[in-house]
Amino acid sequence: MFLRNCWYVAAWDYEVHRLQLMRRILLDEPVVLYRKANGKPVALEDRCSHRHAPLSMGRVKGDNVECRYHGLTFAPDGACVRIPSQESIPPTACVRSYPVVEKFHWIWIWMGDPALADPALIEDFHWMGDPGWRFKGERLDIEGNYLLIVENLCDLTHLPFLHLTSLADTAIPPNDIPVKTERHGNAVRVERWVLDTPTPPYFRLLGKFKQDDRVDRWMHLEFSPPAMVRLDIGAAKAGTGALDGDRSQGITTRNLNAITPATARTSHYFWAQAQDFGLDDPTITDVDFQLVHGAFMEDLAIIRGQQQNIDLAPAAPRLNIAADTGGLQARRVVERLIAEERVQPREG
Repeated sequence: MFLRNCWYVAAWDYEVHRLQLMRRILLDEPVVLYRKANGKPVALEDRCSHRHAPLSMGRVKGDNVECRYHGLTFAPDGACVRIPSQESIPPTACVRSYPVVEKFHWIWIWMGDPALADPALIEDFHWMGDPGWRFKGERLDIEGNYLLIVENLCDLTHLPFLHLTSLADTAIPPNDIPVKTERHGNAVRVERWVLDTPTPPYFRLLGKFKQDDRVDRWMHLEFSPPAMVRLDIGAAKAGTGALDGDRSQGITTRNLNAITPATARTSHYFWAQAQDFGLDDPTITDVDFQLVHGAFMEDLAIIRGQQQNIDLAPAAPRLNIAADTGGLQARRVVERLIAEERVQPREG
């Protein structure tokens, strides 16, 4: 059901505190998150090995977690270091400890074999923290399977229909030019350009283009497993070289998405909106964030409806159309990797 030997986002950095335990369900597993005295994040199985009480209902003592039920205390590596009612500690008195890394303002967690948890495999979201960019993000609870969200993000032809009140004017008309879809290993890249076109209101609002300016526009996305989608959207004055890589006469926004399954039917949606312009004006970031947030609320309603119908008839066939190519390729990459992991399980 889930790919485990990979990095997922467990939380925003500001969600995890020193003396406050936070419970989060990730890939059908209860996880408790907190920070040690040195600020390093910790992720433990949120299930005491004694009577399965949630450790998140307990308290932090030093760098350890004390279970509220009977006082068993667990170190950051998951080992039980104290049982108040006896001196001996059985070897089975432990909980699982997950590898975690704090990077790009996110707390990343490895849910599979700890021996394979290489931080170098964390996907690039450098725009959050790069001094040449401003960003703002949030976490959303999604009532839907994580791959439904991936498919939604990989198909931008839904913008003029679903997002009439938010991002409809940013859409590139589906038949204007062909969509270029490419596979690079396990990554899927979808590119769209429209050249010498009137400037949509969205870009006039954010980028201060003039009413009669004509622009070259791009709307690209890249998917990486398990469920990371990075969108590259922007506009530049027509004919100034954007198609060849010179964006000096334009503006670029980055929509950054990391989806982590909670269960088969629910997901954690971590996302941020970043801009490489207006760095001295935080209101631009706020406006852009609110526009995209409003659009995502519309996406969430559709995804919730999809999940409800899937639950009612899991075997009902799905019709695929040309616009689904990117999302289908992303889904197939994930399904193949899960199948390969099942053939050669590497769980710790």
